[in-house]
Amino acid sequence: MQYRTNQKNGRQLSVLGYGCLRYSKKGMAIDQEKAEREMALAIEKGVNYFDTAYTYGGSEACLGKFLAKGYRDRVNIATKLPHYYVESPQDLDRYFEEQLSRLQTDHIEYYLMHMLNDTAAWQRLTELGIREWIEKKKKAGQIENIGFSFHGGSGQFQKIIDAYDWDFCQIQYNYMDEYTQAGAAGLNYAYERGIPVIIMEPLRGGRLVNG
Repeated sequence: MQYRTNQKNGRQLSVLGYGCLRYSKKGMAIDQEKAEREMALAIEKGVNYFDTAYTYGGSEACLGKFLAKGYRDRVNIATKLPHYYVESPQDLDRYFEEQLSRLQTDHIEYYLMHMLNDTAAWQRLTELGIREWIEKKKKAGQIENIGFSFHGGSGQFQKIIDAYDWDFCQIQYNYMDEYTQAGAAGLNYAYERGIPVIIMEPLRGGRLVNG
């Protein structure tokens, strides 16, 4: 496995991460046994970045059960705040604590605002006290790095980058998406400002290799 060094914190991340959105299913539920075999193999091969989210239908709990079996210290967890559900300052803690419980951990290495696609959404969160909340969680050691995932247009992406001192960001990027969403322009903009970029959907959910 190859690794990249996060210049902001010196942490080594595997160039391939493990996306936890598309676990195999057994009926309508996640096939926990199969998922655990696959995740154990990924870790054995050197993968150390596992990406999940509050809204990924059982994904956080699945990952948490697996990591509790002795894998937690070998993995960087990335999960996401469903900010579109947040209606009050109290909701910030409520969702975060639920995520910690699901993941069976006391801290998150990479915490993202999920699908933060425009500055209006960030302004709404700011009015609810998100900046102070992030500072508090970082100081307590519950969040190591704060970022956002993005599926909007490149103009909004650049504005969001400039709206806060982000530790990282996550964008969809592949050879079909060079000029959609954040695109190459957004990738370069983040790089110029020293913001590490995590790439999601490099194969568009497998569609780029499934004919």
